[in-house]
Amino acid sequence: MDPIHGGTSVVNTLPNTRNMKDPETNQLLQTLMKCITACEHCADACLDEPDPSHMKECVRLDRDCADICMLTARCIGRDSDRSHDLLRVCIVVCDACREECSRHENAHCRKCAEVCAVCHDACQEYINVHA
Repeated sequence: MDPIHGGTSVVNTLPNTRNMKDPETNQLLQTLMKCITACEHCADACLDEPDPSHMKECVRLDRDCADICMLTARCIGRDSDRSHDLLRVCIVVCDACREECSRHENAHCRKCAEVCAVCHDACQEYINVHA
């Protein structure tokens, strides 16, 4: 019961969106979301470094990667005809972000590099299976 409006809560009336796609697509969407989170966290943590000016390229790639992963996830979610095109771009950007983050010793950069590598592989595998 919704204490504010009386009756059923709006949240309880929403469809279960966790299983709207096939298992492989759901897994890819989760991987993309993890990459977005890791990249956003890394960019924010880079800006908190004592001298963030040497982290400028890392922050830029983190943000690019998060944005591309988000756009890719949105297009896959709506079965866009451009999904495979975006997956290819996502692969390139995840690899660039992984490479840049690997150059730094910070734990947040190392973690971001790992997550970007997983996302890169997941996007490539998805293209291979769903070509």
